[in-house]
Amino acid sequence: MNLKNQRRVAAEILKCGVNRVWIDSNRLEDAADAITRSDVRTLINSGAIRARQKKGVSRGRAKHNIAQRQKGRQSGHGSRRGRKGARKPKKERWIQTIRPIRKKLRELRDEGKIDSSTYRRYYMQAKGGVFKSRPHLESHMRAEGVLKEG
Repeated sequence: MNLKNQRRVAAEILKCGVNRVWIDSNRLEDAADAITRSDVRTLINSGAIRARQKKGVSRGRAKHNIAQRQKGRQSGHGSRRGRKGARKPKKERWIQTIRPIRKKLRELRDEGKIDSSTYRRYYMQAKGGVFKSRPHLESHMRAEGVLKEG
């Protein structure tokens, strides 16, 4: 039985595409008898004809990937766009290096473990990029005998 016309009319009423119109297989005769728009509307109200749900794109995989990225995964070389200096500017990296070094030097000077001339010398070396981290500064000071063990 050809329900092409009923399907088209139902699609217009339901405001959906023809392929989304679902007709109950147990009530095909009723659908075939429905000639006018009001007949089709009656079948829609009774539940013999209805619109199928829209198919969507699942966000499951995307949500999982986002969760992984928040944990720090999926950040290897293949996922990176932009060079190292674009992802984290050189200045920002320098600030994160120099601030702890300068803070440590201030603490040592204020505690009296080093005098102001030693402080100044190490400060200028730090500014010149001699020390890559605070532990590196401390090991350098211990090696020169400026800072005692402990």
